[in-house]
Amino acid sequence: MPCALCGDIIPAEVIRCPACGAWARRRDFRAVGVAVFMLLGFNAFVALGSGISLLRLAHPLRGATHDNYDPAATDRILAPYADVFTISAIMAVVTGALYLTWLWRAYRQSPGPHRHHRAWVLLGWLCPVVNLWLPPRMVYEIWVNSGRYRTAERQAAGLVVAGWWVCALLGLLLGRAFTHGSVDTLADARFDVHVGVAAAAFQALAATLCMATVFQITRLQCLSVTPSASAPGP
Repeated sequence: MPCALCGDIIPAEVIRCPACGAWARRRDFRAVGVAVFMLLGFNAFVALGSGISLLRLAHPLRGATHDNYDPAATDRILAPYADVFTISAIMAVVTGALYLTWLWRAYRQSPGPHRHHRAWVLLGWLCPVVNLWLPPRMVYEIWVNSGRYRTAERQAAGLVVAGWWVCALLGLLLGRAFTHGSVDTLADARFDVHVGVAAAAFQALAATLCMATVFQITRLQCLSVTPSASAPGP
């Protein structure tokens, strides 16, 4: 099979790439990380495209008046965007399932210390209230434990993780508000379009920041070699 780091062909019976020295267990982990990274990028592009398209729709609404405004026509125009946000939510669930697989492996490979048991990698996303703060905390711990960071670098990593999580929550809430918005009046339609643009922007930014965390953690863990793995055999 080809090495995920350098592309060189590795025989099945060999556990380490002869060209770059990557370990087999790291190759599989990096492949999952690349898949998550690409899915997040696709989600970001879909959200960005939706936001740009909604911005173009806001222009004719600014020139409309209460006399020539047609709520039925506006509702028909906005209906496909509501479907796009619904599809984006489904895509996020699919991406999240693969992301949790990657995060489970990343937790196991990070040296620690960890404040929470490994089971919380999954339970932290499912338990109400807890899922509002625990997932980003665990991602941050895995990130900083995967490498040697100074205080300023830890703070920068914390800002990236916090930004990702805040944008994800805002994008989710605003997207739901957009799909349940009203276009009965011109003011309502303008507000609903602006909510949709904000939701798309936050979703695109959240996916981009999450890509940064996946990239950094995968890179650090693929480059690191545990002492037991590097020790020569008998």
